[in-house]
Amino acid sequence: MTRMTSTDCQHIGAVLKAVLDQAGVATGGITAVWDIWEETVGSAIAGHARPAAFKDKLLVVHVAAPAWIQELRYHKADIIDRLNRRLGDTVVGDIRFRTGALR
Repeated sequence: MTRMTSTDCQHIGAVLKAVLDQAGVATGGITAVWDIWEETVGSAIAGHARPAAFKDKLLVVHVAAPAWIQELRYHKADIIDRLNRRLGDTVVGDIRFRTGALR
C-alpha cells in the first residue's frame, strides 16, 4: 500500500470540478465562486467564511462564528460586487451567511 503525503491531497472543490468537467457538466456557480473566493474577499475573511452552496444566484456562505456573520453582513454588498466583477457577470445576486463547518 502506498502512503499518502500532504502533497498528494487536493481540495474537494478542485476534485469535484475536475470530475464534473470530465463528465461534460457545466460548472459555474459554486465552483467559480470557490476558485476566486480567497483572492476576492481576502485571507482574513476567507479564514472564517467559505462558500457552501449556490442556487439561483443565492450564495450560501458558512461562517465560523456568529460574530463573523454580523461583520460580513456589513460587507455583503461589497462582496457581491467584487465577486461579480471578478466573474464578469451577475452570478451572485444575494448572500446568506450561516454558521457552519468550513470545508
